[in-house]
Amino acid sequence: MNNPKRVVVGLSGGVDSSVAAHLLKEQGYEVIGMFMKNWHDETVTISNECPWMEDSTDAMLVAEKLGIPFQAIDLSEEYRERIVDYMFAEYEAGRTPNPDILCNREIKFDIFLKAAQKLKADYVATGHYCQKDEILVDGKPVYRLLAGADPNKDQSYFLCQLSQEQLAKALFPIGHLQKSEVRQIAKEQDLITADKKDSQGLCFIGKVRLPDFLQQQLKPKKGRIILVPETHPAYQTVPAIADMDGEDMDTLDQICLPLHYRPEDGKVLGEHSGAHYFTVGQRKGLQVGGTGKPMFVIATDTRENVIYTGLGEDHPGLNRYGLFVPKKDIHWIREDLRLALGESARYEARIRYRQPLTRATLIMRENGLYVLFDQAQKGIASGQFVAWYKGEECIGSGVIF
Repeated sequence: MNNPKRVVVGLSGGVDSSVAAHLLKEQGYEVIGMFMKNWHDETVTISNECPWMEDSTDAMLVAEKLGIPFQAIDLSEEYRERIVDYMFAEYEAGRTPNPDILCNREIKFDIFLKAAQKLKADYVATGHYCQKDEILVDGKPVYRLLAGADPNKDQSYFLCQLSQEQLAKALFPIGHLQKSEVRQIAKEQDLITADKKDSQGLCFIGKVRLPDFLQQQLKPKKGRIILVPETHPAYQTVPAIADMDGEDMDTLDQICLPLHYRPEDGKVLGEHSGAHYFTVGQRKGLQVGGTGKPMFVIATDTRENVIYTGLGEDHPGLNRYGLFVPKKDIHWIREDLRLALGESARYEARIRYRQPLTRATLIMRENGLYVLFDQAQKGIASGQFVAWYKGEECIGSGVIF
């Protein structure tokens, strides 16, 4: 490149970002490696699982090996404010947050991007398994967020809240590769991270015991576990999608809004240590035996501190055909495809990472977006993100009510 573009790579100390930095250097970019320190509290991470010191050292060694400048940046204050406080507030309200999606929107492609721009960077790059391209719409450039080429590693869902402005400045150098190819390149380049295990747990905190983490702020309190039978009257009145008239708001609400249970809707089966530690669809941690079929959480009430459960994978409280995204929580990556009031469109959608895409109808109403699935979805939880796609492209996303 004549007059090469400058890229700041978020070096996490893992193999993916290491190879991303190498590939950018090969392509002629001027590359700077930057490690984000987002967490200080070692007491809640599981010992030796992805502590930041080790990651920071690995990131520095990779930068040294590649011959690129390296610096570390402490974003722990912003991370606590924007991610950790959000998590606590969501769990306390009985909702299920996704810190990884927020971390990308609020930290990597906002605060980190601004830090990179102070270094006169043209782009930031990460080791995400996703791709982007650029098309012209009415003569103007529009960026498309596309799935990663490795179907087992596609991370486009985690980037479903990015804006056009953020995508314009983002590079995803390994998105066209398979994970095995990334490891192979790291071995060939003799990078210290070549055989390093993938990090798990919360974005940048490492592997965290979630109950321990939540207990820092959300204290345990005993409450009832209530089993709701499949014969509950509310399940009998939910209309089938096939019978639905798209204009009928009451029907849309019945299918898409979560049911509200009362303690008298079932029988007490046991005790839990805090409704805010549980999420819809959860099976582990209930510690109630002798039920025959597996028991799942179908709703939580953090105000009354009650957990509602159902037996079996096909319990009607666990499987729903629709969800609702309030107007303020709808996000379009492709602003040019935004649905106008009264419009509907067919897309494919998912409500969690690595879940297969399911055909769905999106209907825009005054109060927000109704998403109706062709197949029932298991464990739709308030606070999760739904993302909708057209083929390989992520079109938009929203927070589930």
